[in-house]
Amino acid sequence: MAVTAGMEWYLPVIWSLLLAVAIAMYVVLDGFDLGMGILFPFAANDRERDQMMNSVAPFWDGNETWLVLGGGGLLVAFPLAYSIVMPALYLPVIFMLLALVFRGVAFEFRHVADTSRYLWSISFAGGSTLAAFFQGVLLGGFVQGIKVENNAFAGGPLDWATPFALLCGLGVVAGYALIGSVWLVMKTEGAAAAAARARARVLLPVVLVFMAIVSLWTPLAFPRIAERWFTTPNLFYLAPVPLVTLALAYGVWRWLEKGYDNLPFFGVIGLFLLGYVGIGISIFPYLIPPSLTVWETAAAPASQIFMLIGTVFLLPVILGYICFVYWLFRGKVREGEGYH
Repeated sequence: MAVTAGMEWYLPVIWSLLLAVAIAMYVVLDGFDLGMGILFPFAANDRERDQMMNSVAPFWDGNETWLVLGGGGLLVAFPLAYSIVMPALYLPVIFMLLALVFRGVAFEFRHVADTSRYLWSISFAGGSTLAAFFQGVLLGGFVQGIKVENNAFAGGPLDWATPFALLCGLGVVAGYALIGSVWLVMKTEGAAAAAARARARVLLPVVLVFMAIVSLWTPLAFPRIAERWFTTPNLFYLAPVPLVTLALAYGVWRWLEKGYDNLPFFGVIGLFLLGYVGIGISIFPYLIPPSLTVWETAAAPASQIFMLIGTVFLLPVILGYICFVYWLFRGKVREGEGYH
């Protein structure tokens, strides 16, 4: 297949945007059900825990589809990046996947267990928390950079285990707990919703503190990020990002205080997306910071076009299905209710 120079330039950009969308969808959609699991130990009783689980029961399997799309897309569109990222972050990837598997088993077994229900509740909460933590570690390990020599990973198996990556892990746990809280505000009634609203008011400032620390740490520790944000004219173009983040955080706080059910959830999604945009601004066009760009790690143009054709048809189907499921199971879950 003949491919022009122009196609060679924009195909990796298209694929990087598709991967960014897939990761953002995963973080938002699986984030709230992981967050619900993180909050599981703080529920007052088993009835409240049942109500929490029933609020995500129709959705949680489909939410993880985006993780598969992100990983598969990276392998297909950027095979060199995949071959470097996987050995560099192998341990946190394995820990995250094992936690997700354990969490999924606990979700199903807790529903049918009797005498061992409390053990599956602990397993569900632990799997959710560890999966969230290692996702944050992956983010931190990626942003801080990967050592590359001759287009191959040249570091050690624990290069990712830095204070910055561990801080990002804790920040993602707090962030998922926040989005899980506002999800429960939107989807539950009674004591579960009241408790979730109270937890969200505590978690919102905690998440903002984590966002502030990461936002200050990255330019101080990584000169390439400081140059991106604090040189002119970028400084003037990018200043609205933190300002809009603060304004939206204030809006979420006011909506929680005034008793709104839906607006806090969508406001927190906005906070996640703004933080995500900030990370993208900091690292793009590097797919392997700080050395390899999306163009240097991309597959052959013909391969990208072949997979893009399938994605163009498949992605609207996935999005349509998700919209249908969320519309079908709209409304609140009351105590004692569930989907069967």
